[in-house]
Amino acid sequence: MTGDKAFYVTTPIYYVNDAPHIGHAYTTIAGDVLARWHRQRGEAVWFLTGTDEHGTKVERTAEDHNVEPQAWCDTLVEEAWKPVLETIDASNDDFIRTTSGRHRDGVQRFWEQLKGTQYVYEGDYEGPYCVDCEEFKVAADLIDGTGKFAGEKVCPIHGRPVEMLSETNWFFKLSAFSDRLLEHYATNPNAIEPQSARNEVVSFIKQGLDDISMSRSSVSWGVPLPWDETQVVYVWFDALLNYVTAIGYGAREGSPEAEKFQNTWPANVHLVGKDILRFHAVFWPAMLMAADLPLPETVFAHGWLLVGGEKMSKSKLTGIAPSQIIDHFGSDAFRYYFLRSIQFGSDGSFSWEDMSARYTSELANGFGNLVSRATAMVGRYCDGVLPEPGAYSNADLALQDAMMAAIERADAAMVQLDFATGIGAVEEFVGAINIYVTEQEPWALAKDPASADRLRTVLYVICEALRVVAVAHHATMPKSTLALWGRLGAEPHLGPLGEQPVQDAGRWGQLPPGAAVTKGDALFPRLEDPAAAEKPSSE
Repeated sequence: MTGDKAFYVTTPIYYVNDAPHIGHAYTTIAGDVLARWHRQRGEAVWFLTGTDEHGTKVERTAEDHNVEPQAWCDTLVEEAWKPVLETIDASNDDFIRTTSGRHRDGVQRFWEQLKGTQYVYEGDYEGPYCVDCEEFKVAADLIDGTGKFAGEKVCPIHGRPVEMLSETNWFFKLSAFSDRLLEHYATNPNAIEPQSARNEVVSFIKQGLDDISMSRSSVSWGVPLPWDETQVVYVWFDALLNYVTAIGYGAREGSPEAEKFQNTWPANVHLVGKDILRFHAVFWPAMLMAADLPLPETVFAHGWLLVGGEKMSKSKLTGIAPSQIIDHFGSDAFRYYFLRSIQFGSDGSFSWEDMSARYTSELANGFGNLVSRATAMVGRYCDGVLPEPGAYSNADLALQDAMMAAIERADAAMVQLDFATGIGAVEEFVGAINIYVTEQEPWALAKDPASADRLRTVLYVICEALRVVAVAHHATMPKSTLALWGRLGAEPHLGPLGEQPVQDAGRWGQLPPGAAVTKGDALFPRLEDPAAAEKPSSE
């Protein structure tokens, strides 16, 4: 491993007021691909996800279902949120729940520490609050309602009226951190990505920050304030702390938990949806500054998944369960499509027809068919044994050069969270291999005994190139690449696929002649016409 500090990547923790949809899966898959890629770079990695289980929204949803909030959370976490991680093949190292003892204890330690500073004080709050956002709003945040909400001010994200609150709470002195935050973002240009997100945050801070209530007196479902049990910690000032409570914040010095915190924090990447950017790029760093803790390296705000032009949302009946798509296309295709077809950081529209077209052209006819043809020819012409190559032609050397360029381009893009470019670089190399097969015509070489040496070289080149594809696509498509690794007979000679260093993948000649090559079933079987397929319902 390269050093003691882990590469720490997090997803936001997700509200458990409803079941997960593909918007949640999109964020988690991005975190998973990033984590897997860094593991293949030989780095220690810690990948965290989890659930946010406190606040008004969860409390009311539980009441609507006539159950206690804890029972509601337990059921959804075990029956919906954890299972979806298996459905999408997430490799998270930890799963944090805000109702867990370790989180509650860490939250109370944090705010108990800040209570003795100038940054926490008692005061009165009166103003609008969006329960769906769990956010205190200001008038400038709201828009005019339409339809049944005409004449009312509504949340621009959820399109529903806000509630007016009047409470005596404890406040966090956010206003004290405007200059420090601006200085931090001026000296650390990569602290918020993409650039559009950074510009938005800087503009927001320059308008001036107001102190914000860090507790709620009218809510009972939350972490009690350690000095005032009539109040609970405001859900965002509770939830944001998951990133440190999960890795041992506040643990006894010298304990394994304290060592874990020392070796993991600060986070390298917080992945968030753009609608929760302000919480992560304004509230969170200010909290850390107040506690004299290091700030995360990067907060990356990705765009929304859109259905019918609207943000993915259960409340608007545009939420699609991941299983509705994965049951048809498979988890690898799901992971591939959303990171390949949408520029991470921008909004992107989900289309069943577009996914079907890309699945057919790039995965079934491109990658999958190439694997089937290559392994079948080794079986037919070399009895399933990878042959010894002879002298390399210019075409062989050109493919090797393309392979090295693809790996370098993919690595540079993936570590910058430019998944579309990184995955695209590997896909372009798959295309180059297919062109090589077409031009070299191994089936024609097999008919001419005088071309036996050339045939063996061509087949070796194809299979060695596929070894590289298996390594480079493994973070994105773990199941199909693992199957390919087995069909190339690679593991007995090279070891597990997940342990192959991605930076070394372009070094030619690693797959040894004599490896047992097998054909197997199609990695990406051709599917029925999308017009006849049962498309996922958004209701």
